[in-house]
Amino acid sequence: MPELPEVEALAADLRDRAAGREIDRADVAEFSVLKTYDPPLSALSGGVLRGAARRGKFLDLVVTPAGAGPALHLVTHLARAGWLRWRESLPPTPPRPGKGPLAFRLRFTDGAGFDLTEAGTRKRLAVYLVTDVAQIPGVAALGPEPLDPAFTPGVLAAILAGRRTQVKGVLRDQKLIAGIGNAYSDEVLHAARMSPFRLASSLTADDVAHLHGVIVSTLREAIERSDGLTASDLKQEKKAGLRVHGRAGQPCPVCGDAVREVSFADSALQYCATCQTGGKPLADRRLSRLLK
Repeated sequence: MPELPEVEALAADLRDRAAGREIDRADVAEFSVLKTYDPPLSALSGGVLRGAARRGKFLDLVVTPAGAGPALHLVTHLARAGWLRWRESLPPTPPRPGKGPLAFRLRFTDGAGFDLTEAGTRKRLAVYLVTDVAQIPGVAALGPEPLDPAFTPGVLAAILAGRRTQVKGVLRDQKLIAGIGNAYSDEVLHAARMSPFRLASSLTADDVAHLHGVIVSTLREAIERSDGLTASDLKQEKKAGLRVHGRAGQPCPVCGDAVREVSFADSALQYCATCQTGGKPLADRRLSRLLK
């Protein structure tokens, strides 16, 4: 799933490639992807893309419409299996619905543009066209941005205080902290040498200050690694830069112990027992249920 660093890099790439270009047309190839109907997608035709920004895991493209009226925001959430693919040349005719992984296409008048694709059968990629991003429920509900100067150790302490939930879940909850998902929560907790199962309410003031610093440094380092990369190179860079996430069975780059995994119904987390849990393996609850 694209998370804060990758969406930040996608926004930067689109600012470089597409700012100032006039939009020819926008088309859906998977009907379920479009979550709004007013304004219609046809309102984008003749408009000029003015900028691209990130809000949590949402990509926000700002368009000045051809006629009078407020700026338009073409917003997408790539979900777990979505991606943006830039094309230097796209056909002028709309794509055929329901053919392959293509979900949405934006074409500029010079023929260039991008496709939004989604692998797999669980279609969760979402596209919105609004005049105010706060109209999108997922954006309106976002917690603070972890790279915003206003996100201080005190703010993190207030988020964690009294929560008898695992710190891993807090980091992933977009209503509490925006932009961190399964991969970077694993990376943050490994760098902080903290168990993903530790209760949020158990963290001391020193623990919170340390965790805050690791959140910021981990995300900034990931953004720096992605700086200047095109959309086609971002996936490989993310995979190469991860220390524990997606590396079950491989040696921990810090201590050499094997990276372990805990599986859930539709996801998994990875961690190093030596670095994070005092050498004690965490219970794999899915396996435990099978053994009963």
